Amino acid sequence: MTRRDEQPRCVAAQNDVESSTVARSENKMSTPNSNNSESHQPNSSKEKPHTDTPHVPEPTQEYLGERQAMLYEKQRERFIEWLATEDACEGDGTLSEQSRSNYASRLDQIHRWVWRHETDGFVSTLTTDHADAFVEALDEDKFTKRTGEPYAADSKKKFVNALKKLFQWQSDGEDEPWEPETKFSQNEYDQFDPLTREERGRLREAATTFGSMPVYNDLSPEERSRKKALLAQRLGKPKDEVTMDDWKRQNQTWKFASLVMVALDAGLRPCEVERARTSWYQPGAKILSIPKEDAAKNRKYWEVALRDETTDALDLWLDERDACPKYDDTDKLWLNRKSNPYNSKTLNHLFRQLLEEAGIDDTNRKLTWYSIRHSLGTYMTQEGDLEQAREQMRHKSAESTQRYVHAPPETRRNTLDRME
Repeated sequence: MTRRDEQPRCVAAQNDVESSTVARSENKMSTPNSNNSESHQPNSSKEKPHTDTPHVPEPTQEYLGERQAMLYEKQRERFIEWLATEDACEGDGTLSEQSRSNYASRLDQIHRWVWRHETDGFVSTLTTDHADAFVEALDEDKFTKRTGEPYAADSKKKFVNALKKLFQWQSDGEDEPWEPETKFSQNEYDQFDPLTREERGRLREAATTFGSMPVYNDLSPEERSRKKALLAQRLGKPKDEVTMDDWKRQNQTWKFASLVMVALDAGLRPCEVERARTSWYQPGAKILSIPKEDAAKNRKYWEVALRDETTDALDLWLDERDACPKYDDTDKLWLNRKSNPYNSKTLNHLFRQLLEEAGIDDTNRKLTWYSIRHSLGTYMTQEGDLEQAREQMRHKSAESTQRYVHAPPETRRNTLDRME
């Protein structure tokens, strides 16, 4: 599809419906229960915590004296700086900002558990013995969420990965890698339920109308007032400043449609949405070209096929994006209403809104943004072959793609119908 000649409107600058990006500050540790590592209350006899320690979360500062907090902060600064280097990925690209924040947050929680249960106070360096004890507590569900609910296996695996990253940094690659005796399973296939074929279509349709407003003249005065209040909230302006142009522009953005359609075709992971740039899109070839430095999990250049309908939506979005001032100084393909790249939290918030818009029931199902990717793998292995699915899913090995080779319920149901 060719780009439009007419001057596009900057719809996206005013039309974002999703919530603002959650700040990438390090997570505070949970409120304790009897088993949780956070059941320890800081000793009031300690020195007043040092307050000018931005890399030390507030709950952790309460455990430490001023000099201890300063030492701990310096250590975390060095670790976080190292996470941004290629050494952290053994020369194979770099970690995203969100990944670095997640590693630092989980390690902060582990430190507090060790201080409470293993060392009875502050130590700056964790040992493999400390790590083994923590993993044992994690496995026995003695380290839990703030609600007392145990962590799922995939979350436990993430704590283990954070410890592995810490020991990789501490040893500078000279020691044998630490491996815990207890193994927790984790793969993207097992964690999330897929969308059905029919739900994929409904999600695509919902994305084209997401955030639209009803015809102004079709509403009663009371309904107009309620809708104007909603629109004012979306746009971040007083209700009495909402104009008819604001109302009309709600029905003209292609941002959400392009984002969802690309995700349905390419199975974009949250980190890939965050990293996506306009240069990825090759309209002539109708592909996304993902450079190896931006690829997730494995560092290889990938070419991802896009449907005609998806490239149409992308062309329209790029025209609209060109006229939007908040994109003037960035090549990011999509930004949220706070002018920040999307991350897992904001994408899952958007996804839940789209499920509601599409009328997709999530009762007793674990549906997240990853469900889009899961469904792509499920149905592409059915309709194409394993190699096609592997390339489209951006898997390094066919073994990863093989997990998607199974018959979903609707396929088995059709088989049963043909048997009768």
